[in-house]
Amino acid sequence: MTMRADYIWMNGEVMPWDQATVHVFAHALHYGSSAFEGIRAYEINGTPHLFRAREHYERLLFSCKVAHMASPLDVDGWIDVTKQVLRANKLAGAYIRPLVFRGYDSLGVDGRGCPIDAILGAVPWGKYLGEEAIEQGVDVQVSSWRRMSSNSFSPMAKIGGQYVNSQNVVMEAKDNGFVEGIVLDANDNVSEGSGENIFLVIDDRIYTPPVASSILRGITRDSAIKIARSKGFEVREEFISREMLYLADEIFFSGTAAEITPVRSVDRMPVGSGQRGPVTREIQATFFGIVEDGAYDEWGWLEAVPLD
Repeated sequence: MTMRADYIWMNGEVMPWDQATVHVFAHALHYGSSAFEGIRAYEINGTPHLFRAREHYERLLFSCKVAHMASPLDVDGWIDVTKQVLRANKLAGAYIRPLVFRGYDSLGVDGRGCPIDAILGAVPWGKYLGEEAIEQGVDVQVSSWRRMSSNSFSPMAKIGGQYVNSQNVVMEAKDNGFVEGIVLDANDNVSEGSGENIFLVIDDRIYTPPVASSILRGITRDSAIKIARSKGFEVREEFISREMLYLADEIFFSGTAAEITPVRSVDRMPVGSGQRGPVTREIQATFFGIVEDGAYDEWGWLEAVPLD
């Protein structure tokens, strides 16, 4: 299904969707010189609620810094534009995509002479890994590709060109009959999925790879850690060997798009009983209770955006 809306923000103006165009010689189109984010607005009682938007936009500014691109807006400016776009489209629930990129000037690899363009769009979007995945889990493989090294790229930044690595991972997985791939880092430790962080549950302890495993410091990852610790679970950020994936009682992904999604098999071997486990279910219940059902938001993660 084609994703679109009626209006989009581009370079300071909310305009009709089809008017937001770029030149085919835009630097970002040729070299991936862009920084982006993915943010969710959850509908609660008919009103959109932004989920941890400030943290997302702080990360966007970090990505722009790493890419040597000046963001045209600060965090508050981005939040204001987000609200404008939600209201223009009358979207109570949406996936939000801000993008800062180098536009058209020259084709030199060093694109710092190119103008900086920016867009922000919001579109309706369901469950990234499928509607049934939240309860039934997904089947994944350990990818033959490796996660990019921090000596070659900046894994903590969301820079467009870097996501060729993620594309290779997910395309290989789907070609092999899986929903997603798990990537190992340059030292053969578990890193993450193509677009998700990963958690393992072993003997009621929760393990997740550290930043040193070339992971993105996911905002939903941080939310899952906070929820788990509030429930009394021990969460360890430490190096994880591949074989621990086969030992785990439970595995789940986290991410803005994936939310909290269980993994039911790795390399065609069932994880635990082969279905969503109790720890994953408990973390999901708290997460979705806050963002979808209006349960008490003790961490202040949501910001309501009245559409009128």
